[in-house]
Amino acid sequence: MALSDLLYPDNPKRKQELIHLHQELLDCMSTNFHATNELVGVLNEHLGCAITPIEMRESGTVKENCEIIIQVMSEIQHQVQKIDSDMKEKLEPVLYQKLYDIKEPELEKIAIAQRVFSIIFGEATSTAAMVAIKLLGSNHLTLTVSKLIGLLAQIGASVLGGVSITIIGLGLEMILHAILGAVERSQLLTAVRSYEKHLAEFKAASEKYQRAIHEVTSLVRQQVQ
Repeated sequence: MALSDLLYPDNPKRKQELIHLHQELLDCMSTNFHATNELVGVLNEHLGCAITPIEMRESGTVKENCEIIIQVMSEIQHQVQKIDSDMKEKLEPVLYQKLYDIKEPELEKIAIAQRVFSIIFGEATSTAAMVAIKLLGSNHLTLTVSKLIGLLAQIGASVLGGVSITIIGLGLEMILHAILGAVERSQLLTAVRSYEKHLAEFKAASEKYQRAIHEVTSLVRQQVQ
């Protein structure tokens, strides 16, 4: 038993909490990587994008993996903004406004989008138009992406950022050393609170992000069947 555990008997419990919270964070990040790649696949296949799918870097730190997913999410935002610019440039103002009119039938919006894509690509499917309309009209997806990017940046800059994602399984003292560099009760309490705060916000934002992507990908699967 470490000397600090004798001085602060609740430390072992705090260590276990840190390990559990760290694993929850990694599991959540892994699910976000998967969901993001699903959306990347849809954009590449149906909208002519060329976004590179991402993988968690097992030898990297939490911060490095946060940066990987932030980069591709920023690229997705850029592509959605480009689609909007193309629509605005090639449509009459009245038709462009219809794309964002919640009272306008979705089939009409898809027909308008398909007209623009036919000009851009020479040919366009209704699936491509439907994806574009879902992305342009989904304030939910836009807001959740922005929220998640902000949280990932906070996590990367926090005490969690420098921890390797493979640290699990190396032993309690190794994990603690990697996270804090020392075994002191005050640091443990601070780290646990930091983990809890970031993880609660991150999980909530991640669930919204994954649901928003699932709405788009599910519609695409139904459309191509």
